[in-house]
Amino acid sequence: MTTSTMTLSKAINAGLRRSMENDDTVILMGEDIGKLGGVYRITEGLQESFGPRRVMDTPLAESGILGTAIGLAYAGYRPVCEIQFDGFIYPAFDQIVSQVARMHSRTRGAVTVPLTIRVPFGGGIGSAEHHSDSPEAYFTHTSGLRVVSVSNPNDAYWVIQEAVASNDPVLFFEPKRRYHVKGEVELDEAELDEVRPPMGAAHVLVEGTDVTLVTYGGLVQVALDAARAASADGISIEVIDLRSLSPLDFETVTRSVQKTGRIVITHEAAESGGLGAEVAAGITERAFYFLQHAPVRVTGFDIPFPPAKLEKYHLPDLDRILDGVDRALDRRNSLSELG
Repeated sequence: MTTSTMTLSKAINAGLRRSMENDDTVILMGEDIGKLGGVYRITEGLQESFGPRRVMDTPLAESGILGTAIGLAYAGYRPVCEIQFDGFIYPAFDQIVSQVARMHSRTRGAVTVPLTIRVPFGGGIGSAEHHSDSPEAYFTHTSGLRVVSVSNPNDAYWVIQEAVASNDPVLFFEPKRRYHVKGEVELDEAELDEVRPPMGAAHVLVEGTDVTLVTYGGLVQVALDAARAASADGISIEVIDLRSLSPLDFETVTRSVQKTGRIVITHEAAESGGLGAEVAAGITERAFYFLQHAPVRVTGFDIPFPPAKLEKYHLPDLDRILDGVDRALDRRNSLSELG
C-alpha cells in the first residue's frame, strides 16, 4: 500500500488535484483561491497546473459565487466553491437552502446539482468571531444537502474526492485548527475500497466498553486525548468520529451505545438546536432500553463566539469532556459540586 505523510490542508489539496485530473468538468471557485492559493493555501499551485478557467478567483460575494455555481452545475460541471471563512457563508444561505438543496426534488429528479461547498469552520486558532463559527446545524436541518466533516489527513484526501464525485450537493466542513496536523494518507484506491468507510459512515476510532463518546471535526483529537486520559483511571471510552453529519450514521452509534449503555456528544457549536441534540434524541429513540444514563452534551455555550482571548473558556476541552464522561457514569462532576 502506497502512503504519504502530509498535513490535512495538503491532503485536501491533493484530493482536489486528483479529482481535477480525473474529471475535466471539476472546477474550483472562490475568493483568492487562484494566484494566492486561498487564505489557508488549500488550493496552492492548482491554478498553475490547471489554469484560471478551472481555478477561478471570484469577487468577494458569496451569494454570487453560489449562484454562479448552481448554473454551472446545471450545465454539467462539478463546481467546488470555497467559502473563505465559516462566518461568511450566511450571504449565500438563501442560494444553498432555497436553490441548491431543492433543485433535484423541484425537477422530480431530472436535474442534479453536483456541487461541493468547502467551509473552513470552528475555533481554536485565536481568530475573530466571524472567523470561528460552527454553522453546520443550519445545513443538517436542510433536506437535500449532504454535510460532512473530516478530522484527519487520510479522510480529508478521500472524502473530498467522494464529495466532488457525488451527484448530491455536499457541504464539506474543514476544521481550521487541524489544518497543519500531519498524518499518513493511503493513496491506493483499489486496496482501500474494502476497508475505508464511505463518506456517509461514522468511524469507531477507539473501542471501549463504558461510555460512547461521539464527536467530529476539530474535537476528534480532544476526544482521543480524553479516552487516553480516562483509561489511566480505569474508564474505557469508545470514540466515534461521525464524519457524516447529514445523513447521520445512527447504525454505528446505536451499536456502540447498546454495548456501553452511556453516550456523551461533544461539538464546538452552541448547545441549543445543535447536532448533539439530534444525536441524543435519535439514540434515545433507538436505544432507550440500553441507556443507563441520559445522553450528555458537552458543547460551546449559547452565546456569540467570544473574543479570541476568551475562546479557551468557550470551546469544549479535555477537562470539560472528561467532566461529561463523569456525569454519564454518575461519578463526582461539576454539576454534583453545585448540588
